[in-house]
Amino acid sequence: MTETHEHRLKRMKMRSMRRGIKEMDIILSHYADHKLAGMDAAALDLYDALLHENDQDLYQWVSGQVAAPERFSALMADIAAFSETRN
Repeated sequence: MTETHEHRLKRMKMRSMRRGIKEMDIILSHYADHKLAGMDAAALDLYDALLHENDQDLYQWVSGQVAAPERFSALMADIAAFSETRN
């Protein structure tokens, strides 16, 4: 059975807010709420892949402690920039 677009967005929003590190719950849930609906299929695929990454790594990438892998660098920069506007 194929996942509908609406179900995919709902699943990704839920995975964004139920992480493991509270900081990543907050950062990713706000980002998902505001950005996912406007993403094309390729961007959603990349964000979905990002959700499979370890929270400790994600936090280091978004905080700039460690450079994100090239695959995720633009997305992590967008998430970090969005997070900064929320504070």
